[in-house]
Amino acid sequence: MAGTLFQWLITQSLILLHPFYVSMTEISHNTKDRTVEVSVRIFTDDFESALQRDCKCKVELTKPVNKAEMEKLVNSYINNHLKVKIDGQVKALEFAGFQREKESVWNYFQVKNVASVNKIEIKNSLLHEMHEEQINMLHIKANGKDKMDKLDYPNRNYTVVY
Repeated sequence: MAGTLFQWLITQSLILLHPFYVSMTEISHNTKDRTVEVSVRIFTDDFESALQRDCKCKVELTKPVNKAEMEKLVNSYINNHLKVKIDGQVKALEFAGFQREKESVWNYFQVKNVASVNKIEIKNSLLHEMHEEQINMLHIKANGKDKMDKLDYPNRNYTVVY
């Protein structure tokens, strides 16, 4: 019993000493609206650190004093680190906003005028400049199919063909 308790304490200590760096990008084709909806979830503290590193300014996503300025930073950062090609064409991610949910921030984008999807290529380097342990999770929905995968640093490219 004491040995099991000791192993549990050691495991918990290692978890606390070794942080875990992850983002989640969800991409979904909405055939009715002819859009591709993109949602990116990033832990707030990691995201604020990355934004501060880029702008060399104070970043506050929890209760921003100047929300418009924070939206510009968020939009710029994600558009610099997340690229989406649909059927061979690079698509502009149009920023729709962000919101904080518990310990993370959801960032919303859309791509308009997408009638069909046969192939999606993603280049995702979110937080790569911050941590070599970064994992970028992907969840892609199109043509009635779900694909889930992950990109471990330094991998940044992913392709799905329907």
